[in-house]
Amino acid sequence: MSESQIRSVSRAALASLLIGLAGCAGPGPRDDDIPPEIARIPDAVPKVEPLARSGNTPFYTFNGRRYVRLATARGYVEQGLASWYGEPFHGRLTSSGEPYDRYGMTAAHRTLPLPSYVRVTNLDNGRRVIVRVNDRGPFIEDRLIDLSYAAAVKLGIKTNGKARVKVEGIEPKRCLWPFDWFCP
Repeated sequence: MSESQIRSVSRAALASLLIGLAGCAGPGPRDDDIPPEIARIPDAVPKVEPLARSGNTPFYTFNGRRYVRLATARGYVEQGLASWYGEPFHGRLTSSGEPYDRYGMTAAHRTLPLPSYVRVTNLDNGRRVIVRVNDRGPFIEDRLIDLSYAAAVKLGIKTNGKARVKVEGIEPKRCLWPFDWFCP
């Protein structure tokens, strides 16, 4: 075998090896892949709570725009863009006075009472979560709701940063013992 034939065979073998190794490499992380530690975080469980002492004024002004707080989440249904906020805010106080926990199933909304509960559905992939609204925002014009990091991961929007969502208010059951078995 001539030297040029050996080089050709060597190049072909190397190319085959590299193509084979490239096929072994899986795709990078996708939003479809929910890390187990995030998947184990349960959705917020709606419960009757008093309004937070802060963040619940009847109205407020931010950047020259006036926002009027809703009396309840009952009947609230909107579609729009969701985004998320994470590490830089972790541990900082929310508008309700609670520390922000990026691993909690929480959200920020401009007008829902604090706290309140909503179901957020990603309209692109059908995933749903229930979050507790405990903060104000987002104050970016085209955004409807800001989600915690955990909620964003579970909805599959962490990588893209935003997604089209449907937000539905959830009214916790208001039952009195001993008749809570009679609650609808």
